[in-house]
Amino acid sequence: MIENDALVQLLAADGTRVAHPDYALELTGPELAGLYRDMVLVRRVDTEAIALQRQGELGLWTSLLGQEAAQIGAGRALRPHDMVFPSYREHGVAWCRGVDPVTLLEMWRGSGQGGWDAHQHNFATYTIVIGAQALHAVGYAMGVVRDGTAGTGDPGRDTAVLVFFGDGAMSQGDTNEAFAWAAAQHLPVVFFCQNNQWAISAPVSVQARVPLARRAEGFGFPGVRVDGNDVLASLAVTRSALEHARAGGGPMFIEAFTYRMNPHTTSDDSRRYRHDAELESWRQRDPIARLRRHLERETDVGAAFFADVEDEAQKLAVRVREGGRSLATVGAGAVFEHVFERPPADLVRQRDAFVDFVARGID
Repeated sequence: MIENDALVQLLAADGTRVAHPDYALELTGPELAGLYRDMVLVRRVDTEAIALQRQGELGLWTSLLGQEAAQIGAGRALRPHDMVFPSYREHGVAWCRGVDPVTLLEMWRGSGQGGWDAHQHNFATYTIVIGAQALHAVGYAMGVVRDGTAGTGDPGRDTAVLVFFGDGAMSQGDTNEAFAWAAAQHLPVVFFCQNNQWAISAPVSVQARVPLARRAEGFGFPGVRVDGNDVLASLAVTRSALEHARAGGGPMFIEAFTYRMNPHTTSDDSRRYRHDAELESWRQRDPIARLRRHLERETDVGAAFFADVEDEAQKLAVRVREGGRSLATVGAGAVFEHVFERPPADLVRQRDAFVDFVARGID
């Protein structure tokens, strides 16, 4: 376990505000309440999506339970014209970018080709291939530089790119190639690693002997470690990194030290590789409970606010359930569409055999 004093932290586990010399953050009561609302609603979307998958309405789901603070903090640090490249678990960032939760379910039901317009939301579609989005982000950042939309001093024009991945992606060649290109070309990209301790069943300790943020030094750009269960620290650090990138300062790396409370996906059984004591220790650092304690003690946000958020969460749950069940059900052959304009004969034969196999059922 890495000690908390090695992390940037603005909100202790008991809800107490902590000062940090490099990351000052002043938020009003309503702004703090807004972050709490974001996290509660996103967690409810996650809960309902898991239920839909268990009921056979989704093929798979990747839970974000425990990682709400990292995602909401980073998501709320963005400006509208910044561009985001997610992996496949960034439901909280999608929320911040205005992606409808029901639309978010389309990919996991197989009802669409990604679910949302990446240009409308400045939020790319999910990437399943581990680490591939890091290269996509670097390519986009190269375009930002060539368009002259970084380092101009115009806040309405200067653009940063934010790319998300997990600790498992740190072992992928794509990610390390992205670091090398970003550094060599001094690109306006922020790499945001959600170190949730487990790359499926592989602990982060088998991938790195040092904190992941320190890896950035070898590529020639700054790295910083933040308490990923602290939404205020996640917001402050990401905001600073994005400002650095927009101003022409080059890339930065953020390691959000957090924990994946649920299995890797709904097809995983994390009981085979994790201990209950580990889970319980992280439950004590729950990001939502932490901010609630702060709101209750340090602001004038009252009980009515929390009741209203809970009521909103209940209504959102109903909309997600009904919307998820109403999404189109596509045929087995749909996976072969939109690949070739004129499919080759051998692929047509494979498609027809697969559709027939599914139609007959599995004995």
